[in-house]
Amino acid sequence: MKPEAASRPAEKADFPWWLIVAAGIAIALGLAILINPLYGQVFSTVAQGIWITVWVSIVAFFLASVLGLVLAIMSRSEYIAVRQIARFYVEIMRGVPLLVLLFYIAFVGAPALVYAWNFITHPLQNAGYTEPLLVRDFSLLWRAIIALVLAYSAFLAEIFRAGIQAVDAGQIEAAKALGLRRFPRFRLIVMPQAIRTILPPYGNDFIAMVKDSSLVSVLGVVDITQMGKVYASGSFRFFETYSVVAYIYLILTISLSLLLRWVERRLAQRNR
Repeated sequence: MKPEAASRPAEKADFPWWLIVAAGIAIALGLAILINPLYGQVFSTVAQGIWITVWVSIVAFFLASVLGLVLAIMSRSEYIAVRQIARFYVEIMRGVPLLVLLFYIAFVGAPALVYAWNFITHPLQNAGYTEPLLVRDFSLLWRAIIALVLAYSAFLAEIFRAGIQAVDAGQIEAAKALGLRRFPRFRLIVMPQAIRTILPPYGNDFIAMVKDSSLVSVLGVVDITQMGKVYASGSFRFFETYSVVAYIYLILTISLSLLLRWVERRLAQRNR
């Protein structure tokens, strides 16, 4: 039997029926939003928080990726102190629940940072060059973003570290033999190969970031969840409101999941 023929039953069995069902539900809910004035009003209210959710997710994930990559490189350092600092950070941040970390950064870390800044700049303040920084000047939005960055950078550091370790050591030795220095070697040899390994878990963490961004609503940040809470508490339409909230999040996350799978297939085709 030919390999192509043997793979066809598996391909048919793996037909995305789940996507057909999900699309049917999405269309039905979309029609309900268009036809039913109540659902339309809920959607128009909740949708005002979509931009904040998307913005928080993108900015926090980008900064977490940068910090996570730095931590992954530190964990591979030849200096034991650098490796231990990276390991300490990763283990501590992974051990604290995200909601607890969010409250800690918002109500402990931010005031401490403001106090430290005012202490350092006290001579400049006395000379009239600058004004004291107040806690209320540190927006809740950025406190939430910092908490997400600190939490997710620890998980992304482990993903990057695993991807870097998966690169064949022989290729790195060959790059050294060709005279490539550390940064060009990392940029041209290690990272392109590591990307193929880390893409699935990396994309999954971004989807998780979109969902966990809903936690910023506990600080009053006007994202999708917060707009839903405000509308539901004022109208007592909890079923309709949170159905629409869940619908919007599912549209965002399933769209990202499908985009991630498309990118994976494209990379697989290029590597054949």
